[in-house]
Amino acid sequence: MEFLLYPILYGLSGFFMKISDDIYDEKHNKILASLIGVLCGVVSGIITSSSVDGAYIFLGILIGNFIALKVDGIHHVVTLIVFLAVSLYLSIPTLNLLLLAVIIISALIDEIGNDNEKIYAKSKFLMYFFDYRFTMKVVILILALFGYLSLWTFLFFLCFEIAYEIGRVLFERYLINWDL
Repeated sequence: MEFLLYPILYGLSGFFMKISDDIYDEKHNKILASLIGVLCGVVSGIITSSSVDGAYIFLGILIGNFIALKVDGIHHVVTLIVFLAVSLYLSIPTLNLLLLAVIIISALIDEIGNDNEKIYAKSKFLMYFFDYRFTMKVVILILALFGYLSLWTFLFFLCFEIAYEIGRVLFERYLINWDL
């Protein structure tokens, strides 16, 4: 796959993931959330199949969210099915299970900490850290610095995160008021 497509694909995945979730959670529109989830699943599946590093990240997010019981809506189920179908059809690269476990644990920690009032009450730092899910960012950076993942992958993952936050801001400022 063209190297220049990765930042775009990671960004689209993050954006679609956030918009799908917010439309489901805030607007209660299962159909639109599921349709956007399909887009997320397709893009994430393409990345997973075309890049070992992408497979670690997206399977880590998927399994971490699944263990944290955050797969909690029809839009998540639709996204999961599409993601797995695309990934399996295009084939998932061979992975180091220990490295995958580290990434899964980082995603799980982020999900346990996110929107957790008990943790948020302990300090503003923890609230910020988990609101923006920094555990996985730090772990991906460390793995890249030690050569287990590409430094480019860390930058692509930041594209995912930045687009995710752009999705949050767009939804909160504009889409929340739309009749979706």
